[in-house]
Amino acid sequence: MSKYALFLLLFSATFSAKSQLVTDSLLIEGHYRTFHFRKPAQTKATLIFVLHGSGGSGLQIRTGAKKLEAIAPAENLLLVYPDGYRKFWNECRKTAPSAANEENINENAFFGAMLNCFRERYQIDEKQVFAVGTSGGGHMAYKLALTMPEQFRAIAAIIANLPDTNNLDCPEKRIPFPVMIINGTADGVNPYEGGEVKLGPQLNLGFVRSTNRTFQYWSSLAGYQGKPRKQRLPDTDPTDGKTIERYTFRKKGKPEVTLLKVIGGQHDYPNDIDVYVEAWAFFKRQLSTD
Repeated sequence: MSKYALFLLLFSATFSAKSQLVTDSLLIEGHYRTFHFRKPAQTKATLIFVLHGSGGSGLQIRTGAKKLEAIAPAENLLLVYPDGYRKFWNECRKTAPSAANEENINENAFFGAMLNCFRERYQIDEKQVFAVGTSGGGHMAYKLALTMPEQFRAIAAIIANLPDTNNLDCPEKRIPFPVMIINGTADGVNPYEGGEVKLGPQLNLGFVRSTNRTFQYWSSLAGYQGKPRKQRLPDTDPTDGKTIERYTFRKKGKPEVTLLKVIGGQHDYPNDIDVYVEAWAFFKRQLSTD
């Protein structure tokens, strides 16, 4: 075997070992909380929490993030897929009947402990910590922005609106914060115009605000007035019956707040974009303002 071939073999084996998925857990107030992650290529990695929806798991949501995983080594990303408590998060919907909510599971302690773990093990860049969540995971991302914004740089919430004021039980720090929202106008679970969220006849998660009110909450908090910039994205898949409009508030010295309005979109991902790659592009824009 040539030296060059031997080098390639060793490099491949090393890269494969580093790229394997690791499952770990932390004991948080009497409960072992699990999470899965891909080891970063280098130190000072950017950490991104990828949060599953209600009734899901970290491993399930990972299947949708394949394109983000593919670019993770080149971008030096540490992707973390935490598991909710009994498949649900204790986010900010006070009427949610999940065990996580009814037992008041301490999610802030869980995420704080994971951050400490990754700081110690992999020397992550503490100024580059993000979260992207789908559905119930989007609600969990909102909670992180509402209650512990000092430890995150930005969040992205997919097919999720903020709980309505009568269904919100999180303390709000009300700190201006970069947020991207991706919601579908035909969503029957997370109503675009606001209303009751139902996952079935036996699972009612209470009322949420409309997407416009959710967008306005974050944009007003950031100090924006007037109308956002509107842009129609290319319709790369005309067969899916969906088109996307982007509404953006972005100004130097203020956090960016962006809404991707998926016209015809349901409680799913649009085909015209990869939502996780889009979230990473949004996160990177926030880093360019530092």
